Amino acid sequence: MVDIGRLHIPDKVQHFCAYLILSSLPVIGFRDRRHGIVAGLSMVVLGVLLEAGQHSSPGCAVELGDVLANCAGVSCGALLGLPIRACIAIL
Repeated sequence: MVDIGRLHIPDKVQHFCAYLILSSLPVIGFRDRRHGIVAGLSMVVLGVLLEAGQHSSPGCAVELGDVLANCAGVSCGALLGLPIRACIAIL
């Protein structure tokens, strides 16, 4: 975690980018488009559960801003994955 701290990237941007990538992968990679979108959007549940799990971890705090950044990243990742999926299908 120390190495990520050296990048001087705000925490919320890290959450957004991580969930953007995480949610775009199933949208791009699943054979069935609908299943890919559902799997990508299900990352919202993952983000909420992981954030809720921080409640029982010493030294960690649950933040609504992190959950919102996760949700925004998931939404953008799912939307970004669709045109990438279409470009790959053309190839």
